[in-house]
Amino acid sequence: MSEENVQVVRKIYDAFAKGDVFAVLGQLDSSIEWREADNFIYADGNPYIGPKAVLEGVFMRLGAQWENFAAVPGEILDAGERVVVLGIYTGTYKKTGKAVSAQMVHVWTLQGNKAVKFQQYTDTKQFAGAVVA
Repeated sequence: MSEENVQVVRKIYDAFAKGDVFAVLGQLDSSIEWREADNFIYADGNPYIGPKAVLEGVFMRLGAQWENFAAVPGEILDAGERVVVLGIYTGTYKKTGKAVSAQMVHVWTLQGNKAVKFQQYTDTKQFAGAVVA
């Protein structure tokens, strides 16, 4: 099952890279619990419950507020029901023109080929600095 979980997570990042948000949402369980890193600019809705909440609270804001935002996985680690992704965020905040290049760690929990939990860790200070003029 764990190799299947890694493949589900790979599909998520591939779809996100192509801008196919609906394919990403299709990999999320209907009751996913999504948590942005503490003090992250989108942590105000933690926990986001369900794909609609993730779409509105995270993805739509990313699309509206960032230019060329990307979550690029570098290494994907198989941990059974959990998949850990080490990577980098890049993008430019539209209002300030400030760019970020921040390390990220994502911890996905999967059941039945769907993501049921997501936890983000990243450099929240870098993002906070990017959104301030």
